[in-house]
Amino acid sequence: MNDLTLRPVSGIPVSARTADMGRFVPQAPLSKRAKAAIVVRLLINEGADIPLEELPPELQAQLTQQMGAMRVVDRVTLAAVVQEFTEALDSIGLSFPGGIAGAIDAMDGRISRETSARLRKEAGVRAAGDPWKRLRALSVEELQGIVAVESTEVSAVLLSKLDVPLAAKLLGQLSGPQARQITYAVSLTNDVTPDAVDRIGLSLVAQLDAQVIPAFQGDAAVRLGAILNSSSTPLREDVLSGLEENDGILATAVRKAIFTFGNIPARISPRDIPRVLREVPPEALLPAMAGAEEMGFAEARDFILENMSGRLADQMREEIAEAGKIKPADADTAMSAFVAVIREMEGRGDLVLVQEAEPEEE
Repeated sequence: MNDLTLRPVSGIPVSARTADMGRFVPQAPLSKRAKAAIVVRLLINEGADIPLEELPPELQAQLTQQMGAMRVVDRVTLAAVVQEFTEALDSIGLSFPGGIAGAIDAMDGRISRETSARLRKEAGVRAAGDPWKRLRALSVEELQGIVAVESTEVSAVLLSKLDVPLAAKLLGQLSGPQARQITYAVSLTNDVTPDAVDRIGLSLVAQLDAQVIPAFQGDAAVRLGAILNSSSTPLREDVLSGLEENDGILATAVRKAIFTFGNIPARISPRDIPRVLREVPPEALLPAMAGAEEMGFAEARDFILENMSGRLADQMREEIAEAGKIKPADADTAMSAFVAVIREMEGRGDLVLVQEAEPEEE
C-alpha cells in the first residue's frame, strides 16, 4: 500500500499515506454528509442491517440525496473515511439516545408511568423515530385491545407492520370471524401509501398516550383484600359487614381476595399441608391450633390435623389439650403468622392455592 498514488485532476501525484503518520489521505476534502454516505454504502454492501428508519425524516432525505449525487470513490478515499470513522467510534466513551423520545424509551421501567406519559405528552407524540417501533414493542394483550376498537382496515395495516411471530400470536387470540375479516383486509393493503401507514401509526400511538393511566395497580377488591389479610379478625369482620351494607358486590369480591386461617381447607391441597407446617414458626403453630375452635376455625384445625402424619397429629392434640384456653388476641396473631407463611410461599412460587369454584347460577 505504501507505493499507492492518486492522480488528481491537476495531474500531480498525491501520496496514499502521509510519511510521518501512516494515515490514509483522501484525494479531496469531503463533507461530513459525503463521508456518512460512504460509510452507509459500505455497510449496506457488506450486508449490515442499519436501522436508518430511526433517523429523523429530514436526515433520511439528506442521506439519500447525497448518495444519489455520488458516483465512484477510489480505494484510498474509502480507506481514509473508514479509518476516520473507526477512530471516531473508538473515541466514544458513552452515547445517549437521540431526543426526548429515545430518552423516555431508555428510561422505560425506571421512571413512573405517570412521568413517562407526561413527558411524552409534553414532547409530542412524535418527538423522533418511527411510531411503529413503539407499536411493535407492545404485548399481544395490548395489541388485542387496539384491534378490538379499531376498524378492520386499520387492524389489517397494524397486522402487516408487526413482526411475523407477533402478528401470528395476535391473530391466534382473535375470534374466528374477526381473524378472517382482518386477514382478508390484509390482501387489500397493496395500494396503501407509506404516508397513510405513517399517519395510522401516529394515530394509534396518540391513542396510547391519551389513555388514562390508573394511579393504583390492581383491582380495588384485591388491594382491600391484601390490607384486610393483615388486619385482626374482629376488624376484618367489622369492615366486611360495613361493606356488605353499602356494596354487596364489592364485599363479595373482597371476601374472595381475602385468605384467612378459615380458608385453609378450601384453598390448600391436603398434600401441601406438611410443607406449610415445616415453615410455620413453632411459636405460632400451637397458639393457632389451640385457639382455632374459640375463633370459629375448628374445621381448619381438624383439616390440618387430618393431613399431618399420625404421630405428629397425636402429639399436637396432646399439646392443644395441655395449652388450655388461648387468649383471642394471641390466637389471632398466631393465625396471621400462619397465613403469612402461606402467602409468602405462594408469592415465591412454592405453593399454588386451589381456586374456589364459582357458584352456579340458577
